[in-house]
Amino acid sequence: MCKFLEEFKAFAMKGNVIDMAVGVIIGGAFGKIVSSLVDNVIMPLIGWLIGGINFEELKYVITEATETEPEAAIGYGMFIQNCVDFLIIAFSIFVAIKAISKLSKKKEEEPAPAPDPEPTAEEKLLSEIRDLLKEKK
Repeated sequence: MCKFLEEFKAFAMKGNVIDMAVGVIIGGAFGKIVSSLVDNVIMPLIGWLIGGINFEELKYVITEATETEPEAAIGYGMFIQNCVDFLIIAFSIFVAIKAISKLSKKKEEEPAPAPDPEPTAEEKLLSEIRDLLKEKK
């Protein structure tokens, strides 16, 4: 049992697992922000543009509600809203990944500064002659 716990600890502390956990947490928070944007900004604007339709209330009623049974309906308005949520999240992630890959590509393309080349034999001799002439003065 102790070995099992040690293996689990080694697995859980790997960099990839921790990075993934952070990504899931940030993704969940980002999803809430996008859902709020869609619910409170985009969908009301779309509804206003197409005549005041509230997408959340769009549904196909199969059977009306009675005193004893609730209404049976297909809520396709919520499906439309969730599809818009998904498209916005997918587009946002696409743009973020594209920007990150563009930045990392620039870093890879930057050449490392070349070291100063070793002086040739001629240059060494000329330097020695120059130094000797300076000493005579």
